[in-house]
Amino acid sequence: MTHALESGTGTNRRRALFGLLDAEGWGWASVKAFIWFVVLIVMLGYIPDRAYYIVVNRTIDVGLLAWSPINFCPPENETLPCPAPVGAILPWQTSPTELSLPAPRAGGTAVQLGTRVLYVGGTDGSKPVDTTYVADLTTDGSFGAWQAGPKLPEARAGAALIVAGGKLYAIGGSGPSGATSTAWVLEVDPATGALGSWVDSANLKLPEARTHAAAAAVSDGIVLIGGADAAGKPTATTWKSTLDPKGIPTAWSEQAALIDAVSGATAVQVGDYLWVLGGTNADGPSGGVQRGSIGTGVAPVAPGTYVNPAAPANPIKVLQWALNNSANLPGARAEAAIFAANGSIYVAGGTDGTTPSGEIYWAVPTGKGDITTWEHLSQSDLPGGLTGATAIVTGAHAFLIGGQAGKATLSSAARTNLAPQAPFFQLGLFGATIPALKIDGELGQQLGMLSSAGTATGNFAIMIFLGWIWAHKVQVRAWMDRRRGRGAKAG
Repeated sequence: MTHALESGTGTNRRRALFGLLDAEGWGWASVKAFIWFVVLIVMLGYIPDRAYYIVVNRTIDVGLLAWSPINFCPPENETLPCPAPVGAILPWQTSPTELSLPAPRAGGTAVQLGTRVLYVGGTDGSKPVDTTYVADLTTDGSFGAWQAGPKLPEARAGAALIVAGGKLYAIGGSGPSGATSTAWVLEVDPATGALGSWVDSANLKLPEARTHAAAAAVSDGIVLIGGADAAGKPTATTWKSTLDPKGIPTAWSEQAALIDAVSGATAVQVGDYLWVLGGTNADGPSGGVQRGSIGTGVAPVAPGTYVNPAAPANPIKVLQWALNNSANLPGARAEAAIFAANGSIYVAGGTDGTTPSGEIYWAVPTGKGDITTWEHLSQSDLPGGLTGATAIVTGAHAFLIGGQAGKATLSSAARTNLAPQAPFFQLGLFGATIPALKIDGELGQQLGMLSSAGTATGNFAIMIFLGWIWAHKVQVRAWMDRRRGRGAKAG
């Protein structure tokens, strides 16, 4: 006789993650493994990393900050928006009188040569001068008192000043008799650091007279752009001098011509492009912006192709110029001070032909070499209209030296900080930026490493303790029950 098996009691398997996964299955096991992996990364990687930077940084990010509706900036940013826009600069500060030029100057050029700043040539408000003033850079982002330096062989205003190969060149400019084709060089004694005298640079004598030309130093030489000829007419010529292996400039070679002939413009290099901004064209002051592409013009060598290491490198060339009306300045600007820093281009002051301007505009070219918009903040404008000043960038500061305010020729300088500080506190949806200790130097680094190592060691001990609890859940639960029972009896 065969008996049927009695019906058994079914086993209810637990569900996890809101009932989505079998608590005893591989899916839930994988989720738990991933969670523990993230916990390990956070405890032994992220938190010790933050412990180091909270010692050495000014601020520290906690979590994923993303967009921050709450921002607090340091008082050093003065009246700038918080956070400051990309490329924004702090309000200008006038230099103390002891740092003024020995005499009023406009139309000269300031350049950095080693640890010095030189102000060369220009006018005293009525005629060209032959003076060179020299000041030493200081560690606080400024410079010391101006001293008389080596005089030019002849008075010059509107000369193109450029540093190449550790030497300073003064090219063209207007002398007592008008536009010139001269080129002079000033060297520094490598042994003593003393400045030499201005002497002729025969190779750089210009093919034609040029004054108020724009100059830019590229990786292998000097580019001279536009300028006015002997008749005062703006030109479109672009000339290039390449430095030989000994750092000696070669004769000028003609490059691609400007699309719009211009004089009194300024050239700046950002990436693989030269930008020529403002100046005066045939119709008067211009707000045009011309972009020049620079390169060798030679196709890259295919991988695996033999290249003779002794062969001379292909020189950089100005390949072509382009115009894009969307990149033009908001208004015409002649005699403006223009400079580049941190990937941005700045235009300070200048005139539209009738009214001197004190406005500051800046643009940040894209990776493709396009200018999409010019930015402006009233907090960064100059106190009044300024023309004929020269700009120089050293470290995190930019200076405007000399120039004319109305009919007055100035000897003073103005300074701005190019690096507004980021907010010291930000609160976002998924994180925050909080103040840190910012202990500088080697002491800060050592303390930061100790903080990181101590935090990692403590977190490792916590992880071991949590692992032991996880492996002895029954014993831990029984212990907790006993503690609760004792507490209930005591009550």
